[in-house]
Amino acid sequence: MTAPTGPRARFHHLIAAEWTKMWSLRSTSWAFTVSVLLVVAINTNAAVADYHNWPGYPEGIRQLFVPIWAMRDAFTIGGAMVLMLAAASIGALTLVGEYSTGQIRTTFAAVPARRSVLAAKTVVVTAVTTALGAVAAVISFAVTQAILSGHHVGLPFDYPGAARVMVASALLAPVCALVGLGLAALIRHTATTIVSLTLLLLVLPSLLNESRYATASLLHALPQGAWAELVTVGDSPVPVAYPTTIAGSWLVYGLWALVAVVIAAVAVHHRDPAP
Repeated sequence: MTAPTGPRARFHHLIAAEWTKMWSLRSTSWAFTVSVLLVVAINTNAAVADYHNWPGYPEGIRQLFVPIWAMRDAFTIGGAMVLMLAAASIGALTLVGEYSTGQIRTTFAAVPARRSVLAAKTVVVTAVTTALGAVAAVISFAVTQAILSGHHVGLPFDYPGAARVMVASALLAPVCALVGLGLAALIRHTATTIVSLTLLLLVLPSLLNESRYATASLLHALPQGAWAELVTVGDSPVPVAYPTTIAGSWLVYGLWALVAVVIAAVAVHHRDPAP
């Protein structure tokens, strides 16, 4: 196939093209809307349950409720798992969808610079899923704390640590989306990629605990484990045998995103060589 001889596409043109591809499908808007609603609904359900059960809670639980339980209601593990799977699937489908339909050949014929195309996809996926995570995090916090305020145990937005928790929950989405993009570049099969993401991001962490050093270290090195540390506010009454750190958890976020992008770039460069 002869490479196009017209004006060379600039990077902002590639970003615009990837943006158009993503939003030209009705399913994209529905996926984002349903994901946010599910995350907020799961977290709201936790807050409603605590609101109704509050009169029966013993004094020990009431003393621990602020900030530990109140924050957990805003960012439940169930809500986080929905956000992780949704964002990872979006990231994966951005690339694997083109491989499954054959559209990737048209894309690379128009823009032989494979890494530039991948970079544009990375920018669009990161921006969109960050917005997805931010909307879900802010709405979840606002709604759940408004409910808990009925018993005067809701947290304000300026509560110490609240900003970190919301940022960590928002950034969980792009981290998982980039992991999805990286696996899609390697596997290039829709069902296999989604199953692999589910096993890696959701199933594997559920099989690990912090009772032993090896399993605790592996859990802390996974996105879900890092998120759990970043959204923890207050001193837990249950001692942790092998704790991690806030700085280490932010590093885990960064490394997963970076390694995923590098893997995608290497896979595309070697398996889809330019003509």
